[in-house]
This record gives sequence, C-alpha cells and structure tokens, in this order.
Amino acid sequence: MAVNLPETPSGAPSDPAVQDAEHAEDATHARDAYARDAHGGPDAPGAPGGRAEARRRASGSRGRRNRRAGRKSRPLWIELPAMAAVGLVIALLIKTCLFQVFSIPSGSMENTLRIGDRVGVNKLAPLTGWKPEPGQPVVFKDPGNWLPPQPVDSNPFTNAVSSALSFVGLVPPKDDNYLVKRVIATGGQTVQCNGTTLTVDGKKVDEPYLHPGDDSCAGLDFGPVTVPTGYVWVEGDHRSDSADSRYHQRGPGGGAVPVDDVVGPVSGVVWPLNHLDWFGWTGR
Repeated sequence: MAVNLPETPSGAPSDPAVQDAEHAEDATHARDAYARDAHGGPDAPGAPGGRAEARRRASGSRGRRNRRAGRKSRPLWIELPAMAAVGLVIALLIKTCLFQVFSIPSGSMENTLRIGDRVGVNKLAPLTGWKPEPGQPVVFKDPGNWLPPQPVDSNPFTNAVSSALSFVGLVPPKDDNYLVKRVIATGGQTVQCNGTTLTVDGKKVDEPYLHPGDDSCAGLDFGPVTVPTGYVWVEGDHRSDSADSRYHQRGPGGGAVPVDDVVGPVSGVVWPLNHLDWFGWTGR
C-alpha cells in the first residue's frame, strides 16, 4: 500500500542524506576549481585571458589614469619665469666656459673684422692649454690705457639692464674695455719692421690679411724688439689705422700684452648675417 509523504515545506531543513550529497558535490566543485588554478586553467590567476589577469589589467589602467589626473599642469606665470631662469643659467655657462660675444667698435682690424661686427671668442681654449700663436686674432683686456675712458650710462634703469645682460653674456661687455688685434710674435721672439717689411726672428712675415693699400709697417719703423716671456706682440690688420703694440712701447711690457690678459682666440663673426665668417677653433 502506497503511503503519500507530506512535501517538505520551502525553507525547511531537508533530509540529512540529501544535505550530505549536496556538501559532497560542493567539495568536488571546489577541488576541481583548485586543480584548474594550480594547472594554469583559463581562470587561473596568471593565465592569459584569465579573470584574475583581466582584473589586474583593469586595476593598473585605472591607476595610471588616476596618476595622470593627479598631475596638474603648472600655471603659465610659473613656467615662464622658470624657463627664463634656465635660459639665463645656460647663457651664463656658455659665456663663462665656452664662447663670449664682443663688439668691434673701430676699423683697426678691417677688412677681416668690420665696425659693428659681433665676434665669438673661444673661452674654452685657454682652459684646455691653448696659448696664443703668431697669426691668430685675439681679444684681450686693455693692458694699460690703450683705450680712452668709456662713457657711463646716466640712466639707472638702462644701466642696470645692460649690466645684467652683459653679465650673463647676452650682449657684449658693458665697459667694452677690450681690444682685438692679431698676434705677430710671442714671448722670446724678436720683431722688427723696416720700410714695408715685417720680420720675426729675422724672417719676413707674409701678411695676406692686411687692409688693401696698407703695407706691414704703414710708415712706422721700429725694432728690433724682443717680446718678454709671457707676453705677445699684437698689431691690427688695418695697419695704418691701428694703435697697437707699436704705439705703446713706452708703456708696461714695452708695448707687448700679457698672455694673462688674453680672453681667447676669435673663432668667427656671428653677426651680421651678411658677414658671417668662421676662423676656426683657435682663429687663423
């Protein structure tokens, strides 16, 4: 005789045997999932295309976006002064160790250098052992009253601006107490000029750079003069329009210039554009 058992109400505890079967099935599923993870199954943490890797990539992408969002651009009023300061520091380093620009105020070096030219002087050369040699154009500090007193700017503002720009090397030196001439002889050599012939240690000097119409002596004979050690004898290419060593023989050094006063060789003309010229690392 069949007996109808009452149905188990929803939510009520089921038969213990049924519960044990369900627990065993869950344990089997857990073991299978663990085995897949351990053997690099498609859902394993390191498996290509796995859910764990996808979660890591999504997390990394969100992190990068957050970091980019966290970096705010600096205001223009901060960036512009900072860029200007960096530029001034670079200009100062170039002026101190590499090249400095000087202005040509007279025609004493024509036609090699013309009035108004800006020349680049190699300041690194003396730091690397360079010494002046005959034939090289050089810039040197006034060794003693070769130049007249320089005019002083009476405007405090423009004076301050020009001083600052000159200090960092953006414009020629403010006092302009510098000269440019060509080295004719160095320490220990004997220089002499008679008629139209210039000699150094008794040998005639060929001067293709002379201003047209000039000769080596330009009407001023001198010598023989032995250049002191540590000095150089300098003359302008425009020999008839140059107050150089020949005219200062009664001054300090007998007209010669101390090597310590030499800033460096003229490497080239950097302005104006229609007179650009390159004389080489140590001049020519």
